[in-house]
Amino acid sequence: MVNPVKMLPAVEEGDSSCVVTKLAAPLRLLVEPVGRWYEAHKYRRHHHHTLSHNESLPSSDSSDLSEDDLSEDEDDSMLMDLDPKEWKDQDHYAVLGIKKIRYKASDEQIKKAYKRKVLKHHPDKRKKAGGVAVPRKDGDDDYFTCITKAYEILGNPVKRRSYDSVDPEFEEEVPSISNNNRDNFFQVFTPAFERNARFSTKRRVPKLGNAEASIEEVDRFYKFWYDFKSWREFSYLDEEEKEKGENRDERRWIEKQNKTEQKRRKKEEVTRLRQLVDNAYACDPRIKKFRDDEKEKKAAEKRAKQEAIKAAAMEKERERQAALEAERLAKEKEEEEAKAKAQAAKKEREALKKVTKKERKKLRDTAKKYNYFTSDEPERVKLMTEVEKLCEALSLTSLQSLNEELGKDEEAATTAFFKQVSEMNEALENEKQEELRKHQAGQGSSKGKGASKEKQWSNEDLQILIKAANLFPPGTVKRYEVIASYINQHSTSGVTRNAKDIISKTKDLQKLDPSVKAEVNKRAFDKFEQTRGKLKKDDIPDPSQRFNNGGASADGSAGDTSDPKAWTNDEQKRLEQALKTYPASTKDRWDRIKEAVPTRTKKECMLRYKELVEMVKAKKAAQAGVAKQAKS
Repeated sequence: MVNPVKMLPAVEEGDSSCVVTKLAAPLRLLVEPVGRWYEAHKYRRHHHHTLSHNESLPSSDSSDLSEDDLSEDEDDSMLMDLDPKEWKDQDHYAVLGIKKIRYKASDEQIKKAYKRKVLKHHPDKRKKAGGVAVPRKDGDDDYFTCITKAYEILGNPVKRRSYDSVDPEFEEEVPSISNNNRDNFFQVFTPAFERNARFSTKRRVPKLGNAEASIEEVDRFYKFWYDFKSWREFSYLDEEEKEKGENRDERRWIEKQNKTEQKRRKKEEVTRLRQLVDNAYACDPRIKKFRDDEKEKKAAEKRAKQEAIKAAAMEKERERQAALEAERLAKEKEEEEAKAKAQAAKKEREALKKVTKKERKKLRDTAKKYNYFTSDEPERVKLMTEVEKLCEALSLTSLQSLNEELGKDEEAATTAFFKQVSEMNEALENEKQEELRKHQAGQGSSKGKGASKEKQWSNEDLQILIKAANLFPPGTVKRYEVIASYINQHSTSGVTRNAKDIISKTKDLQKLDPSVKAEVNKRAFDKFEQTRGKLKKDDIPDPSQRFNNGGASADGSAGDTSDPKAWTNDEQKRLEQALKTYPASTKDRWDRIKEAVPTRTKKECMLRYKELVEMVKAKKAAQAGVAKQAKS
């Protein structure tokens, strides 16, 4: 490259300047390109290319080609040894003498190289070193045919692309994944991508770059190569030529076979390129760096998020503590205010109580002073009671008014006293009558309502109810349903009872006085004894005593705990423990049980055991009946 001409010399230290003459005014001249420069300008304008475009205009002048690009081998033995029949295996670029530039050669360079070869190796032009012409071989066996075939292929763009796709000088090796390739990533993979970039259908192929490339550049590079579109095709390697088919069917078969083989090779090429990109991606140190940066970024975001959550939780806890503290202070304030109010109210009550006590004492003293306003001793005792009633019944204001009236003369005091007593007694009587009236009205309404709905209870049913209530104590599952089932199983009245009837009657019995309840139990038992002889023993089992609550005794009397035959709690516990200690298989079982219960005979223990068994059976039967009703 020629260095540009310097317009002015460089200024050195110590130089001085002076005016020699004035420069003429600048002129504007219109310059038009001529010759091959004009042709190149016209070509760019026609194809919309810029000056930086790498394509050059074809020219017929061969002087623009360097001697190195079109250098010929001085030894032509290679050309003379070529076999025209094996033209597919020959290096056509080497035949034309452009082996160094190969696929980079332009069409003009190929044409010039061919012309030079023709001028030297045409059968009519070539001569031996001694000036004697080299004889030409018959037919297509002459090596000049290889030169013609090479130009035929390289001079045709379609055939040249087919040959360039299988260029024997192209290195198809893919760098592997190894530590050495990771350490020398750019030195190993940059040439590999530059070699394969020649097959791209797009003119602008991104470079691999260096270690300082940004993540956007790296992503753009790998995206391009993962979506790489190659123009490489393998028709040059077809084993048979379609035109050699003898008929249409054979030509179709040959074409089908060739296309199948081309697809297979194209698939292998796609796999090879993908392997190249995958290996580069695996060895690229920038990818690892970006991943580490992304991982660190996510970790930082996670830490920031956790810290934010922790800060929010701490703020929430602080607000909660502040709210609790405010609530505590408010509660303490409220308690203090309530305490102050209570103390004030207490003081007020104490003051009121003190004043009231003072007024009552004054009333008593005044009545005592006037000898309770009577001279009759019995009447005086009665009036003393009235004074106490006044002290309890009258309010503070009334007491003060009354004491004010009593403070006058004796006659006025007497009149005021008896007037107040009369009003008090009248008010008390009115309250009593009102309460009595309300009570009677309530009893009448409940009695009329109950009489219309309540079922009649016979003495026998009452006795069975009492026994069932003792047999199924509170805590029994569905107690009142079980009691109703028990009564329905053992009653002969024919009336069916339900849980509501049992609850209503039980409440009525609980309202009775103990003496009345005992009388009812006695009448019920007497009636039961009268009809007992008419019933079968299996229909109504003998009533048994529940000893923990003083229920009916074994002979049917209601709550008579003075019966010497009744089993005490201690005796009952001893019997139950003995029954557990001595099972049925024990020899002389009842003698041992009698020894465990020294206050009872052997017969009494056996009878009591029999009663307990009947009670358990009755309970199970009643509960089974309730369960059956629930299922149905």
